[in-house]
Amino acid sequence: MKFYFLIAGYLIFLNPTSFAQKQSNSKPFVLGKTEQIHSTELNETRKLNVYLPEGYSPDAKSTYPVIYLLDGSASEDFIHMVGLVQFLTMIEKMPKAIVVGIANVDRKRDFTFPTTVKQDLIDFPTTGKSEKFIAFIEKELQPFIAKEYKTNTSKTIIGQSLGGLLATEILLRKPQLFENYIIISPSLWWNNESLLTDATRFIPNIKPGTKIYISVGEEGKQMKDDAKNLADLIEMNKKVKTTFVPLMLETHLTILHNSAYKGLEIVFSKKD
Repeated sequence: MKFYFLIAGYLIFLNPTSFAQKQSNSKPFVLGKTEQIHSTELNETRKLNVYLPEGYSPDAKSTYPVIYLLDGSASEDFIHMVGLVQFLTMIEKMPKAIVVGIANVDRKRDFTFPTTVKQDLIDFPTTGKSEKFIAFIEKELQPFIAKEYKTNTSKTIIGQSLGGLLATEILLRKPQLFENYIIISPSLWWNNESLLTDATRFIPNIKPGTKIYISVGEEGKQMKDDAKNLADLIEMNKKVKTTFVPLMLETHLTILHNSAYKGLEIVFSKKD
């Protein structure tokens, strides 16, 4: 063993700059960029993680669809969801796209509408401010992204769990905000399923051509029934394309990655 250390030391002595050169040649691996946007609607500054596809140039004529990712912090879903988009782009299952990850401040506050369930008010005292968060998306976030980046008119939202609840609320109450909805394991149990109960009033307002992907795993009877019921109700609007994909080998913890893969394939498919 001592012999090998002597040989290694001798080689470094012969070429003392080799180790330093290897160190100096290393570069950071950059996946995206971080933006800060001050929101008047939320009265706070929000962090965005932005992925730009290969070949993106602010001076080029090309424009790109935008995927808005809820739970979009680097420590949440941004990194692995960008990986899906990059891979699906590489195998030509979807076009190159910009991904905007919206980092959380208080997801229970931002992703839920007011509830009348007393225990929820006790357990989650900050909830019920989704209206402000949706206004932030509509009036501040989307205009900011359109101004700063080379975007086209295609906008997709991805949300799971409470994020799926928010995506469903936007679909029903502000359907013009997105062309594609990827709704995974939506927490439609919120406020005694009131959003699901009211859905029939809003479904006719969903704009023609909207693509909606809904998925759920083995997550208990209520979650499964609610997701299926939502898909069945939306299918009443024959002018939109609704796809329901149950993934019974997945749980609430494991479903997002595999389901989002399928959802991106479906909403970006060129086949009607």
